[in-house]
Amino acid sequence: MSNWKTEAEKHAKDNFPSEVCGLVVIIKGRERYISCKNIAVNPYDHFIINPLDYAKAEDLGEIVGVFHSHPYQTPYPSSADLTACENSKKIWYIYAVALNKWHEFEPTGYQAPLIGRSYAFGVHDCWTLVKDYYKSVGINLRDWERPNNPDSFRINPYFDKCFKDTGFRELDHTEELEHGDSLLFSINSQGLNHVGVFLLPQQMVLHHIEGRLSSKDFYGEWLVKCTGKRLRYVK
Repeated sequence: MSNWKTEAEKHAKDNFPSEVCGLVVIIKGRERYISCKNIAVNPYDHFIINPLDYAKAEDLGEIVGVFHSHPYQTPYPSSADLTACENSKKIWYIYAVALNKWHEFEPTGYQAPLIGRSYAFGVHDCWTLVKDYYKSVGINLRDWERPNNPDSFRINPYFDKCFKDTGFRELDHTEELEHGDSLLFSINSQGLNHVGVFLLPQQMVLHHIEGRLSSKDFYGEWLVKCTGKRLRYVK
């Protein structure tokens, strides 16, 4: 076993049952393991690498791999892991602590289905679902730097601040919704913290609420009541 894997295993076992994360970096011609802080709100089920640790690792050498542990699960990637691997363009390694097993995988062009995704903030959430829907119809939406965890986003949701610069305009009260329009919602929040896509002819909303799988739901009384803005892509 590679020396860096021995260090990664120790990192995972020392912090069990939390998920740990780290980076594989080429330093002076050798692979080294750089442990990173997991700043996810729930470190028992998710991981988010501290951006400061990522930046420090970049200063040390070339990052060639991403590591995280699965405390109790198998070492095989979730849909969110596969998507994040595609985004990183690097090899990913998972160590299953309870099973003492490893698995590695790399970008292969994976695209998560629009329906049935598990929620993972910043990887599979309402905004990434909307972006992926528009991409499927040939529109590449601008992405925005987001906070590191959902708690920060709840305090300061940004959808209302950036929809114009993303290529949308707000519909006035006389305009009917059309297929592919977007909707900003307030879900258990004072601000507009959720976004979805309106779909005809069934009058459905494609969206992804935290704690649920992504889904198409009827645009009925509850969602209409939660709607704060109706948007149309114009750029």
